[in-house]
Order: sequence, then structure tokens, then C-alpha cells
Amino acid sequence: PSAMLASRGPALCTALQRAAPGGLAAFHSSARRCRGARVAVVLSGCGVYDGTEIHEASAVLVHLSRGGAEVQMYAPDVPQMHVIDHSKGQPAEAESRNVLVESARIARGKIASLAKLTTADHDAVIFPGGFGAAKNLSTFAVDGKDCKVNREVERVLKDFHKAGKPIGLCCISPVLAAKVLSGAEVTVGHEEEEGGKWPYAGTAGAIKELGAKHCVKEVTISFPAHVDTKNKVVTTPAFMCETALHHIFDGIGAMVKNVLKLTGK
Repeated sequence: PSAMLASRGPALCTALQRAAPGGLAAFHSSARRCRGARVAVVLSGCGVYDGTEIHEASAVLVHLSRGGAEVQMYAPDVPQMHVIDHSKGQPAEAESRNVLVESARIARGKIASLAKLTTADHDAVIFPGGFGAAKNLSTFAVDGKDCKVNREVERVLKDFHKAGKPIGLCCISPVLAAKVLSGAEVTVGHEEEEGGKWPYAGTAGAIKELGAKHCVKEVTISFPAHVDTKNKVVTTPAFMCETALHHIFDGIGAMVKNVLKLTGK
């Protein structure tokens, strides 16, 4: 089989490119459908410890697809803070990676630089979680309440807020809204660790120090998302909680559903 693949590989690639007028990226993209809400999804790399949490990104995309949304993915064209060897949970000291290039793995190649994201082209924006939100989209992982937010991320958040267009965030990414949007209401789940069920509960305290209001929420389907109707910010805890994957999926679904509802489409 390996010899067959080697001999037919070039021909296969050519066939795939011919089948997809836009190249391989277009071949991997979802089928076109009637236009619904136009939603931008902002990624921060690929991998929970140094980029986007892949399960969260996938859940966001599945629920957007189910909701009939038209999706375009973006990421900042900047170096990652560092690279983590996910098999060891340790930094790979000799490696460096680019956030946009790594995010393209999740986007199946169909992605654009965050600098190109404008409110005029979209009805809403969603930020999946993962440590990349605290390392690459901001410096929260290092500086906590004194963090800085990537210039393009800050621009996008402020522009969507000013335009009255909904913003969805999950897991650790609500800290971005807490830092940039004064007085926003967000949730990262509970405010106590509760025996390890909420290992990142201390984030709630930092959110309060940033001047935002933290709202205690469950990750399960009963109370999975918080909707700040005034600011049109929708948040859900996702992997801030140690729980079953289907609860994470359902909670993100509630966030996406509310974001789409706020678009009015």
C-alpha cells in the first residue's frame, strides 16, 4: 500500500486540485448553502496548551454548521508564545511556530490573517478557548489582570461591540472581553475549585479585577451559557470544568445558539 501511495501520490494531488477550483483548501471546505448569519471564528493556534483547544473549535464549527451559519476563520499572523510538546506537557525549547500557520490545521487550510477581519463582512465573532487565548491572543497566562491583548484582537472586540454585533467566547477566552470591554458580564464557570472539578477557578477572581462581572454558571446543558444582553457577549465555561466531553459540546452549542439568535438571522 505504501508503494502504491508513493507512486500515485502526485497524480492524486493533481486530481484533487482539479476537482477543487480553489485548490486543496476549497476541496476541504464545507458545501455551500443558503446564506445565514456570517460568523467569524478566531483561532489561536492548534493544541490546548499552546493554541486553540481543538475539541472546542470543532464544537463551535459543528454548531455553527447546524445553525446554517456562513463561517470564515481567522488567526493573528504572529509567533506563538512558545511550543508545547503535548505528549509530555513540557515546552519544546528548540521549536517556534506561527499562530496563523498552526491555526490553518484546524481550518483545513481555509483561513485568513486576523488583520483582514472586519465587522462589515460578518454578523458575529466567536473565540474558542485553549491556552492560546491566554498566550497568543493576550498575555493573560503570564501577566494575569495586568495582561495586554493582541492589537488586532482588541480591535476586533471593540469594533464588534461598537457595531452592536454579538461576540461569543468559551473556556479561558472570556478574559479577552473582560479586559477589553469595560463592565462586560462573562462566565468561566465556578469561583471555587471544588475538589478539582474547576481547576482554573481562580480566573474568576482575575476577571473581577479586570473590572468585569463574573457570573457563576454550570457547564452542563441546564445552565451552560451566560448572555450579557446589554453588551451582546455570550460565554460558556467549556473545558474550565473537568467533565464529560458531551457536556462541553452541549454548553458550546448553547453559546453558539445564543450568538446566532442575537444576530437576528
